[in-house]
Amino acid sequence: MNEPGLKKAMDTLQYLSQDSEARRLYEARQKYLHDEASMLGSAEMAGIKKVAKNMLDLNLDISIIIKATGLTEQEINALRK
Repeated sequence: MNEPGLKKAMDTLQYLSQDSEARRLYEARQKYLHDEASMLGSAEMAGIKKVAKNMLDLNLDISIIIKATGLTEQEINALRK
């Protein structure tokens, strides 16, 4: 078992098989981490869209906005409305 990822998975499996409370705590922690990552992703996208909207308000060329934000032309055009 020289693979670090495999060893970690096996250790986690062994730990979780010990009792239901450990399993419940593990699942709660995983849900929290997933929810936090989702929330941060949503906040990041909202920030990117706000920057794109500000760039539109400054009448910058759409190709510049695409390069700066990574948004598609369709996403940027939707912000105009």
